[in-house]
Order: sequence, then C-alpha cells, then structure tokens
Amino acid sequence: MVGKRTRILLASIVAGWHAGVIAATAEEEALLSLYGSEEIVSIATGQTQPISRAPAVATVITRDDIHEIGAVQLAQVLETVPGLHVSASSIGYNPIYTMRGIYTQNNSAMLLLVNGIPMTQSFFGNQGQVWAGMPVEDIERIEVIRGPGSALYGADAYAGVINVITRTAADIGGVEAGVRGGSYDTRNAWASYGDASGGWEKKFYVEYYTTKGHDGVVGADAQTSFDQLLGTSASLAPGEVNTERDQLDARLELGKGPWLLRTMYQDRRGGVGVGIAEALDPEGQGEGYRWLTDLTYHKEVAQHWDLQATASYYDVANESSLHLFPAGADFTALGGGPFPDGVYAEPDVYERHTRLEVSAFYTGFSQHSMRFGTGVHHADMYKTTERKNYEQNPFGIPVPLGGIDDVTDTNPFIRPHDRTISFLYLQDEWRFAPDWSLTAGVRYDNYSDFGDTINPRLALVWNTSLNLTTKFLYGRAFRPPTFSELYNENNPAVLGNPDLKPQTIDTYELAFDARPREDVRTSLNLFYYSMQDAIRFEPDPPPATSSTAQNSGEQEGYGGELELSWKAARTLEVVGNYAYQHSEDKGTEADPGFAPAHQLYARLNWTPVSSLSVHPQVSYIADRARAEGDTREAIDDYVITDLTLRYRPAQLRGLELAISGRNIFDEDAREPSSSSGLIPDDLPLPGRHYYAELRYAW
Repeated sequence: MVGKRTRILLASIVAGWHAGVIAATAEEEALLSLYGSEEIVSIATGQTQPISRAPAVATVITRDDIHEIGAVQLAQVLETVPGLHVSASSIGYNPIYTMRGIYTQNNSAMLLLVNGIPMTQSFFGNQGQVWAGMPVEDIERIEVIRGPGSALYGADAYAGVINVITRTAADIGGVEAGVRGGSYDTRNAWASYGDASGGWEKKFYVEYYTTKGHDGVVGADAQTSFDQLLGTSASLAPGEVNTERDQLDARLELGKGPWLLRTMYQDRRGGVGVGIAEALDPEGQGEGYRWLTDLTYHKEVAQHWDLQATASYYDVANESSLHLFPAGADFTALGGGPFPDGVYAEPDVYERHTRLEVSAFYTGFSQHSMRFGTGVHHADMYKTTERKNYEQNPFGIPVPLGGIDDVTDTNPFIRPHDRTISFLYLQDEWRFAPDWSLTAGVRYDNYSDFGDTINPRLALVWNTSLNLTTKFLYGRAFRPPTFSELYNENNPAVLGNPDLKPQTIDTYELAFDARPREDVRTSLNLFYYSMQDAIRFEPDPPPATSSTAQNSGEQEGYGGELELSWKAARTLEVVGNYAYQHSEDKGTEADPGFAPAHQLYARLNWTPVSSLSVHPQVSYIADRARAEGDTREAIDDYVITDLTLRYRPAQLRGLELAISGRNIFDEDAREPSSSSGLIPDDLPLPGRHYYAELRYAW
C-alpha cells in the first residue's frame, strides 16, 4: 500500500507537471500575441504552432513581406529564404530551386505545394517545362521547410518543401484590383473578390501577365561550336535570350461549414530561353495549362478527434514548338545532313493526377498529439506525342527526314506510363516535460512501378529559456525516379532504366531560435546531409554513345544559416540572413557545382511618414563552382540591389501606388550554364529594370 508521504509526493509531482504544462501553454499564447500571425507555421506538422517551437527549420513569408520585397513572381520571393537560391534553367529560364547545395537541372529536389497539393509532374519530377513561374497577387503566405519533409509529404520533399497558401474570402473581404507596367513591355492586371458572409465563403481571382522578356545577350551557343567544327555559319549568337511570357491565372473557391471547394486554372505561353538544345531559338514556344480542383472536408468529428479529407484532380499539358538548331545548320560532315529550315521538333506531354488523402489528429492521450494519415495517388502520363523533321544516327547527330513527320507511334522519345502510390503515415508530438517535446514520425510509400520506401523523422525541441529554443532534428527523404529516368527510349543521348530505385537523403540539424529582446529575433541552424543512390546518367560501354540512368551518385554536405530580424525603431525594421554550404560529390571528391557556397540577403523596411514606406534590399551570391570536368573559370559573384517605394494616401483609403526598381545598379549577373561547349558565357539575368503599379481595395 502506498504511504501518505508517497501519495503527497506523487500529488506534488502531478500538480507540478500540470502547472508546467499550463505555464508552457500560457507562454505560447503570450508569444502569439507578442509576435503576431507571421510567426505561426503549419507545414512542419500539419497543425499551427509558433515557428520557434515547430519541429523543423522553417521560414514563413507573409503578404506584407511580399509587398516589401516588391516581388511580382514567386521566384523573387523565394530568393529571400536562407539557403534557398533560385537559379535559372537554360530551357525557358524556368526557376531551379537550389537548397543547401542540392542542385538538379530539372528542379526535382524541392516539393512545391499550392494549398497542400503537389504541383509535381511525373515526366521530369518538376513543375513542367512550361511552368514559367507563378504570380504573387493571390498569395497570402508561403511556408518553407529547409530540409527533408518526406515523413509527412512523401515524394520529392527531398531538399525542402514550399507550400504556397492562397488568399481566402475572409482575407480579401471585398473587391481588390490592380495594374502594373514597366520595362520589357511588361503589363499586368488582376482582380479579386471575397465574401465570407451568410455562412458561405465565396472567392474569385483572375490575373493576366505579359512581358517581352529581358534582353540578355548570349555571346556563343551550341551551334557556334558546330560552326567552328564544320565551317558553317548558322549560329544566331550573339543574340538575345527568348524569355517572352504570357500568363493567365484564375481561382474560384466556395466554402460552407466544414466543406471547401477550390478550382485553379493556369495558362502559360512563353519563350524557350536559350533553346532546348542550348542553341538560340528566338521563335521557339512552349504552351501549357494546369487545371487543379480539390475538395476538402475538415471538422472536429468527436471529442479529441479532428478529421480532414481531401480529394484532388490535377490535369496538366506541356506542348512545345522548338528549333533545336537554327536554319542553315548542316551536319553532313558528321554523318547527318543539311537543315535549310533548322532542326525542328514538337514534343508534347499530357498528365492527369488524382489524389485522395484522409488524416486525423487525436489529442485524447495526455501530453500527446497524434496524427494518422493514409491515401492514394494515381499519376497517369496518358498521352505523349512528337512531330519532328529529323532522326538521329547512332552518334546522336541529326539526320533529315525530308519533312515534319509524326513519330509518336514509330520512334517516340517516351511512351505513356502510369503509376499508383499508396501511403500511410504516423506522427506523435509528445510533450514529455514542460520544456521538452519529442516529435517522431514515419511514412510508408508503395509505388506500383518500383516498390516501397520508408522515411522516418525525429525532432527534439527544448525550450531552453523563455527567450531561447533549441532543436535537434533528423529526417530521411526520397526522390522517386521520374518517368523520363525510367522509360526514356529511342534517344542516343539519354536512356531510361526501369530498374531504378529512389534516391535518398539523411539530414541532421541543430537549430537555435533566440529572442534576446522583444524587438530582436535571431536564429542559427547547422546541418549535415548525406545523399545515397542519387540518379545520374552514366555513359554506356563502347561503342554506344548513350548514357543510361543509374543509382550511382553520392553526395555529402554541411553548412549553416543565420537569420536576424530587428525592429530598430518604430518606423524602421532590419531583416537579413546569411547562408553557407559546402558540398562534395563522393565519386569525384569535388564540389558538384552550380550552387553558391555563400548567400547574403538584407532588407530595410522604413516608414518615414505614415503614408510612405521605403524598402531597399540587397542579395549577394558568391562562390559557385563549376561541375567536374568544366574547365571554365568559376562563375562571377554578383550583388543585386532593388528598391521599392509604396505610397498610401490618407485621403484615399484603399488606394496604393508603388514604384520598384530591380537590379538598380545594372549588375551583370549570370547563372551557370551546364557546359562550356554549349553556352560558354553562362545565362544572363535581367539588367536594370523598373515597374510601377496601382492597386485599390474597397
């Protein structure tokens, strides 16, 4: 039998425990009231919580931040995230999200979500070759996990996760409209309507964006090398890159009670950058559309049980009209032939994705918050077509067909394929002491075309003091082989391998979040990662000239990210971050290339008078190595300075005027091209340019 003293001691312990939990909760509520909603994040666990306590290294960007940055496109916003550099692809100047030294030509290492729904296409594992970015006027906030996220989000949450959260009817609360115009014949107009009265949530948004694109000049291209070798003169270099773009975005939302229906449509038409074969193509065009519809049911269905179910349908097309090489190209001396009208191709890919996911939070266990989830995803690349005026000899040299032929059934670059993914995940957030919490999770994914994968996570969060939080994090993530890596065929350059398995990454992090004063927030994150079975195209044995996808790569990296936010005065805020990373390819023992070792970002938010705000910002990108075997000098560092002025006249409430200058010192900034023999002087970024905008809300 338990003695009286023992009962008193146990009662004291329980009372102390309970008081500690109450104190921790009160402290959390105090933090929320002190720092505001921008410090709340949901991407880390699926539940909202203060970012300092979240079991992940995360960044939150609010609508106010987007205005202060002066951003027009999503890529301009993401460039401000520590450790995340937005590079450019030679194909269409599509953004490449490079996180902590992890760079992929097809942008397949970061998972991009819109309201929690993946925008990934199965062909290349990215957002598509006609992605062309995303405007920001309908974005309410962006949450970014820096590091692995597969334990919750599954495929492609490899180097990080980006969740774009659009505005709701309540966020808009009326009618808003705006126009923008500026350099490169850029024009932009948008309108939105939101009403959350009468028990219904109704939201509509539409935006149109067009630009002729910047006039960056490429001095030499892939055709230049052929001209020098063969004595021809077909190259269009020096010449301008082809970055013209037309974008249409529309969204409709209807909600009532626990139900929310959302529909998104995007139409894209744009230039092909420096060209699909890195030979200038001023007439090449990519066209595409995306149609996403999702229906969500979210309700507390019983005591301690919170249920959410989401069904979505994603239909996407990528259509292209391309000149791989310009008119006058002649490959006769290499066993090919002459092309008076150029080497032409029309490769098109169409996909449908259907998803169903059900998840539930259970809080009935003392000090625990359990999350369970399961679902299924069917990815169907249901149609691929190709028309072209060439075939390739065994050495990959174009040979004329005599006309533009449909080779969809006879000599396709890839055939239709599909896969079904079923998954199950479990997560437990356990506050085992007033100042300590442990989050443990695991996710199981089964792929119909290559098998299964298991990815765990652990996060130990210690509220070291009222002003300091310490985190110890571990996570594993995976990237599945894409359809192109599995099934490419009839291509002397790159072939698929149906025996591929997923590439994986293990990441370890030590993070500190400190708030030494009410007006200062700092954070420091240290990380180490190890990649296994990275998918790379390896040369086949002679006499073959092709390369086949193999799980042959290993890479390690380490570094750190430092952030500062300082409210220096009532009218002045300083925001900045610095990131360092060092990566090594274990096969070559060299830097894998392309990613910056150093990134520095700083912004001032100054309000000299109540109606005027001034927002200068600076981005510094440094020490980008070349890939192994590339003998060019290291690509130059660059500093880009932007300035945005916003004016809100007190006499006209709801009206806002802005002027923004980008790269105002006209820095010759460039992103690395893939090979010295193709674009030797790299990919030019826009020079000095400006735009003005007017918006009104009522």
